[in-house]
Amino acid sequence: MNEAASETKTIVVERELPHPPEKVWRALTQPHLIAEWLMKNDFSPVLGHRFGLRADWGAVACQVQAIEPNRTLSYTWDTKDLRSVVTWRLIPTPQGTRLRLEQTGFRPDQSSYYRGAMAGWPRFMADLERVLEGLD
Repeated sequence: MNEAASETKTIVVERELPHPPEKVWRALTQPHLIAEWLMKNDFSPVLGHRFGLRADWGAVACQVQAIEPNRTLSYTWDTKDLRSVVTWRLIPTPQGTRLRLEQTGFRPDQSSYYRGAMAGWPRFMADLERVLEGLD
């Protein structure tokens, strides 16, 4: 690993959700639900699937890197010159699910992306929680 790669930053956001992992998984993997809390998309929960996320500010090119239903979902998150990886982990708890988001790969010269993600992910998580509240 080169020195620049070892200097990358990571964002971690965790939430305790009063919903079972299966319900949270649906919101993370069904395109119409993803569109409600994140962005318009053509996601499919298939290893290697390439998909896009689209918003007013631009687009994100993604590819599913790991998928373990109701437990782990990981995909690349590439936009402009940012090459990162987003990983979701669902940990069952007696009350529901602990959801952990980790986005890795922010280089030192990408502080604007890092700040944007630090502000954006908590908002997306709050929107995700609202979507979960409306699901059966």
